[in-house]
Amino acid sequence: MDIKKDVQQQFGKSAESYVTSEIHKLGKDLQIMLQMAEVSGNEVLLDVATGGGHTANAFAPLVKQVTAVDLTAEMLQAAETFIKGNGHQNVDFVLGDAEKLPFPDQSFDILACRIAPHHFPNVDKFLEEVYRVLKPGGQFLLDDNVVPEEDEYDQFYNYIEKKRDYSHFRAWKKTEWLRMLELNGLDIAEWHRFEKNFRFDPWCNRLNLSQEDKEELTQYILGSNAKIKDKFTILTENNQVISFKGEAIVFKAKKR
Repeated sequence: MDIKKDVQQQFGKSAESYVTSEIHKLGKDLQIMLQMAEVSGNEVLLDVATGGGHTANAFAPLVKQVTAVDLTAEMLQAAETFIKGNGHQNVDFVLGDAEKLPFPDQSFDILACRIAPHHFPNVDKFLEEVYRVLKPGGQFLLDDNVVPEEDEYDQFYNYIEKKRDYSHFRAWKKTEWLRMLELNGLDIAEWHRFEKNFRFDPWCNRLNLSQEDKEELTQYILGSNAKIKDKFTILTENNQVISFKGEAIVFKAKKR
């Protein structure tokens, strides 16, 4: 099964839990995105991999029109129910692939993508599409989990994410994002790095992880070395993982 079918299967069965997820609904990163965006009220915005619809929902009152696109029909339906339930009438919902966006060239003033690119198997293809559908001078707001620069930390974090979620492809390093954005014609105007606290049980339960997989993941984290436990602030109690810390980054880049 390819990664995109994995994404559809995984999020199809978890759609509602992403709408209600505290980390997606209330994450401070969403406020940072809103503050970074330059909006006058006349913009047409595309929200790629809308998930539970939180980004599209937050921008709807601030811009003229929003299009929310997602690969998974169930996720799109959950987002539509959530956003329309909040009274927003200026949001369209389109089934589509982030690496092959179903829109004409230079269609959008702003493109936002939040907590999703770690699922994309070909990020360069996605960034080519970002460049294609943005108007000249258009803004790209990117928000995703990242890994530390040291390979040992990178491998640990990507391993536990993949173990928890088979549709996870890769969380990238900050330097990798800087390079990929600039090589795809996007000039970085601003970026903000912040820590994320993951509570282990909700993090696992959001994807309906089996007890067996959860136990395996617990043992792997408990067995990690002191350096990793310190770096990720892994908190344990009675041989159970309570929480750990990751990091994320929000970029604002502009199309040349």
